[in-house]
Amino acid sequence: MNIRQKIAQFAQYQQTVRELNALDNRSLNDLGISRYDIKNLARNKGR
Repeated sequence: MNIRQKIAQFAQYQQTVRELNALDNRSLNDLGISRYDIKNLARNKGR
């Protein structure tokens, strides 16, 4: 994986974390996600 791919992957991670953090707890719960899971889910997105 080259540096451009790493940068794009990190940008996607940040966007996913931002979007999930913007949801309220009820919405996250409806999706079956806890606040503690957000970073892990974003890290594993696309794998």
